[in-house]
Amino acid sequence: MKRKVLFICTHNAARSQMAEGYMKSEYGDRYEVFSAGTEVTRVHPMASEVMKEIGIDISGQRSKLIDDLFGKGIETVVTVCDAANKACPFFPGAKDVIHQGFTDPSGFTGSDEEVRAGFRKVRDEIIRWIDATFGSAHA
Repeated sequence: MKRKVLFICTHNAARSQMAEGYMKSEYGDRYEVFSAGTEVTRVHPMASEVMKEIGIDISGQRSKLIDDLFGKGIETVVTVCDAANKACPFFPGAKDVIHQGFTDPSGFTGSDEEVRAGFRKVRDEIIRWIDATFGSAHA
């Protein structure tokens, strides 16, 4: 039986979406992965773009509210932004709640290439953290 993991950020637009996509791609054989937000928006197009660069398509994912996942047997909750950690310090039924904040790439400004570079940096930080936390050494 796969352990259920939920990534939460405020808008469920970039960080939690990238985390969900990567974790499903790399560890989907061991984990059932979800993402949600304390508010619903849309998946940021730049998040989709930088994930596609590494061969992961998140364009079919949608922004969801955390309430939609209550009662789904989520065992591990990971908040990836400080605001979500404050808004959702408890998730019903979760055995583990982990906070690992990452910079919000949606706030980056500059040229398209500068913003894209910021999204890549956050994507790579998320990947390193997931590998260190959920990778084979921690199975």
